[in-house]
Amino acid sequence: MKQSIPLTFLCLASYKKGEDFLIKCKELGNRVLLVTSESLMHENWPKEYIDEIFYVPDNNNEWNMDEVINSISFLARTEKIDRIIAIDDFDVEKAAKLREHLRIGGMGETTARYFRDKLAMRKKAKDDKISIPDFVHVLNHAEINIILDSHKPPYILKPRSQAGAIGIKKLHSKEEAWEAINRLGDQQSYYLIEQFIEGEIFHVDSIIFNYEVKLALAHQYTLPPFEVAHQGRVFCSRSVKKGSDDEKNLININNAVIKSLGLKKGVSHTEFIKGKDGKFYFLETSSRVGGANLSNMIEEYSGVNLWKEWAIIENMKENEKYKVPKIKNNYGAILISLAKQENPDTSNYNDKEITWRLNKKYHAGLVIVSKKYDRISELITDYTQRIYDDFFISQPLKDKATN
Repeated sequence: MKQSIPLTFLCLASYKKGEDFLIKCKELGNRVLLVTSESLMHENWPKEYIDEIFYVPDNNNEWNMDEVINSISFLARTEKIDRIIAIDDFDVEKAAKLREHLRIGGMGETTARYFRDKLAMRKKAKDDKISIPDFVHVLNHAEINIILDSHKPPYILKPRSQAGAIGIKKLHSKEEAWEAINRLGDQQSYYLIEQFIEGEIFHVDSIIFNYEVKLALAHQYTLPPFEVAHQGRVFCSRSVKKGSDDEKNLININNAVIKSLGLKKGVSHTEFIKGKDGKFYFLETSSRVGGANLSNMIEEYSGVNLWKEWAIIENMKENEKYKVPKIKNNYGAILISLAKQENPDTSNYNDKEITWRLNKKYHAGLVIVSKKYDRISELITDYTQRIYDDFFISQPLKDKATN
């Protein structure tokens, strides 16, 4: 697909990711501009596919948005910007601010909050009768006490605008909850507390065009991301059994979430928990490709590159029809661990099902693909224990994201 008139894409990237998006945009005949952090200046960006790169002074992933708005407004005197793309979760609000200021189409600040602010997304989902854990804004103390008294501990304290498991705390009593709240001081209103639901964590990764979910792939974490991040564990996600009740229920609740929050086009990574009651509850969502190399797993087992499909969708006109890619009939899983070795050697992991290996210092990671669900289960069990024995090391999770 080729645009008759090339578009200019302004892509914001606080983290080094999204190379396939940038490459695909350029292959489609567009002008590609990248705005990224100064701390990422020496990263290996695919510069042959990027027309210009602009570096923003950053301090622990923080950009001065007044300066960014002024700089991009100056740039717009000579560049007609058609699309502003948020590559990472932390760029969603930045992109929305720029779109609002420059009056460029795409997700504005109100909708962006539904995909970044954990309180906003919960309130909207609750209004639309989507099942979610009971929650309260850390604001009115009487309302906080009602939630704490209505549910047995533990409770989960979450920052509203971090990503993944960053900053989340598990509190084991009402007293501990109030100690944590009081320590927040004037930052209390930037948090929420929710009921802890014990269960299994799932995620659905979607492609959306004109408010309609065109493709949704369901997956399950073998351990909750919170436990992996805070207690030190091997991270693993796998595709859900095709045709199962879990897959059907996940697709249905995911469709409801995307419709409720109003994502017009793009990709989404949405997480759910299946409680002991067998019911699925919405946890949180995002308007971007899932992190932790999940896109590599998805591409290996399904044949779908979410970054490239996102670029194709952003390049389309509203009256065009999006063609869903053909999905391979496979199952897949990814396993990743921090490693005690600088360059861990995974060559002894040599089953034919291995299709991808992580190349990152102090990390070990594999993707496995098979047409058989049970074979994936066998390999997950085997490899998880071997990774613990051969590579595993843990380190504390920071309260805030840094590059």
